[in-house]
Amino acid sequence: MRFFRKKNTELSLSSSATKPWPRSRLGENALRISELCKGQDFETPWYKHWCKEFKETPRFHRKQWEFAFIMQALSERGCIKENNNGLVFAVGTEPVPSVFAKLGCNILATDINPEEGVEKGWDNGNQLCFGVEALNERGICENEIFLKRVKYRSVDMNAIPPELSGFDFNWSSCSFEHLGSLEKGFTFLKNQLRTLKPGGWSVHTTEYNISSNYETQENDNTVIYRQRDIERIVSELKHQGHFVEELDFSLGNMQQDFTIDFPPYQGEPHTRLMVDKYVTTSIGLIIRKKS
Repeated sequence: MRFFRKKNTELSLSSSATKPWPRSRLGENALRISELCKGQDFETPWYKHWCKEFKETPRFHRKQWEFAFIMQALSERGCIKENNNGLVFAVGTEPVPSVFAKLGCNILATDINPEEGVEKGWDNGNQLCFGVEALNERGICENEIFLKRVKYRSVDMNAIPPELSGFDFNWSSCSFEHLGSLEKGFTFLKNQLRTLKPGGWSVHTTEYNISSNYETQENDNTVIYRQRDIERIVSELKHQGHFVEELDFSLGNMQQDFTIDFPPYQGEPHTRLMVDKYVTTSIGLIIRKKS
């Protein structure tokens, strides 16, 4: 199996990408599992439903997939219901809190202190939140309801305040790869579970290295997780007694799954992209805190 660049130049993949899809992944109505962004998802009713909820037209873009995946995974597990409490890390200006508020949830939206975020260069591309008002600019939720149900607080993901606890669910969208190293991301995935009630669910997406299971960016403003890294943290979480949905590292079989977007990124299809010398995509992890 190979990737094809836009000029038909071949790029070989790591062998792990050729593994068959797990049985539970078959069928558009199957529950989401811990998996890679794949072109087939963009054609499903659930994907179109969530895009409509956050007022976007479905397009082959991994960031849009992350939002839809998170919302579907949490919805399937009964998290999105009246008066459930959710927590989002590194919210930026994403539309998910306003959708969840519209559906009856109470959300604490968190992000890095704006001054620190600007210093890190995250004040572009809607990566940084400057206040709760920025989270309902699309008018997804009636403003009075939104302001009642959504609150904002500055939080460093490397130092989650201990008083943040008792949430029914939490999530983050491609955030923990920006904490400074692979290890800091591992630490976050463990520590974020402390914010949940026993049995609470978390869904987190991150950068995934398709092209190598050996070399990667390990200590940088953006690190890229390999299959070996994902398997390691999942093993550690399970050892601590938590549940992690089945891992699926298959790539899919649509054209968009084998088209790479090179810098300067063109926008669509943008499910596979070149970051430095690595081909990357998004992976979603679904975790349940031990009861």
